Amino acid sequence: MSRVGKLPIPVPSGVSVEWKNSHISVTGPKGKLERDLYPGMELEIGKDQITVRPPQSRDCLYRGLYGLTRTLVYNMVQGVTEGFEKQLEVQGVGYRVQVDNNKLTLLVGYSHPVEYQPPEGITLEVPKPTQIKVRGINKEMVGAVTAELRRIRKPEPYKGKGLRLTGEIIRLKAGKAGAGAKK
Repeated sequence: MSRVGKLPIPVPSGVSVEWKNSHISVTGPKGKLERDLYPGMELEIGKDQITVRPPQSRDCLYRGLYGLTRTLVYNMVQGVTEGFEKQLEVQGVGYRVQVDNNKLTLLVGYSHPVEYQPPEGITLEVPKPTQIKVRGINKEMVGAVTAELRRIRKPEPYKGKGLRLTGEIIRLKAGKAGAGAKK
């Protein structure tokens, strides 16, 4: 059995959880999240905690879904109470970003500015012209939007120019060894 799946999920005050026919709905101060979980997984909703139980079947499928289900529900509870955030850095001479009405404009070395409209539920902030903060209550959407933004201009391996996650280490390659050498 999964060690992660056995852990109870604490439910803070102000968060309500509804479970019906493999559909879970979590409502909190930051919003509401809904999701269909795999049929057969059982939730035991208490006053201040949720416990995930696998079905009595000894099927390998449920052993794998046990910890996943617990993590998905935990992320929903954490999202409606605290939310999630990821940060991107923009590196490169002349590279910058700006946001206007939650529409991001990136100047990242192309002949034209690249505009990005995030999906509903995601907020983009630009505290500096070289930094982007992606915020939302759905962890999957925050990660997907961050990956889409990074894909606009991936960090290149020679100078490291492009969009990267804050704290991400890019291994730089050496240039041509014989560049500038005379024969």
